[in-house]
Amino acid sequence: MRILIFLILNFGAITVFSQSFKQKQLNFERVKDAFENKWPELEHLIKSKGFNAKNFRIFIRVFKEEQKTEIWISKNTRSKFELLKTYQIARSSGILGPKRAEGDFQVPEGFYYIDRFNPLSSYYLSLGINYPNESDKILGKEKPGSDIFIHGSDVTVGCVPLTDDKIKEVYALAVQARNCGQEKIEVHIFPFEMSEKNLEARKYDNNYIFWKSIQPGFLHFENEKDLPEVEIYENGKYHFK
Repeated sequence: MRILIFLILNFGAITVFSQSFKQKQLNFERVKDAFENKWPELEHLIKSKGFNAKNFRIFIRVFKEEQKTEIWISKNTRSKFELLKTYQIARSSGILGPKRAEGDFQVPEGFYYIDRFNPLSSYYLSLGINYPNESDKILGKEKPGSDIFIHGSDVTVGCVPLTDDKIKEVYALAVQARNCGQEKIEVHIFPFEMSEKNLEARKYDNNYIFWKSIQPGFLHFENEKDLPEVEIYENGKYHFK
């Protein structure tokens, strides 16, 4: 009997330990609901664009002025990205320009990645970004703030809300991509679509120098449809390869 109990207990421990990232996420009711209600349509969309719904990676791009969040998809690190879907941002706070201090109501601008999956968010579901990054820490105030998310609901203070309905889709896509082996889901946040025309129209703005410094990252993706290598210098300035 003791041997049987030992085997049962250890088999259970092995089963829990061997769960995939997606299986662990599906233990949460909201994530389970997201996959049950949103994944069939998303899977169809992915396949209709010629991708394998069990082997892909994603990239998230946010434009503050245009109030949109884009989800891009590619097959692997060697293939180009294609636009999968665009979501309207439900609400915004602050003005155009980077986030530099805690409580300034600003949505960050720069180059980030998803560093947290929160299936128990106060805003239904949420994906945390790694703000403040090294650039923000150097260029920002002593307390640059933290806890910036792409989340549900239609209220925000410095985050990117998509409504509960739409965050189900984005969260499910991010979980699936992570489960496919994508450890780093990049998130680029821009004040606006940074064409030369759009940027030059703001050449007298106080943020022009900063915006000019991040424009090459935008243009790289626009032209190449792959992600630039992003470095941050000691002065906080971005550099792209």
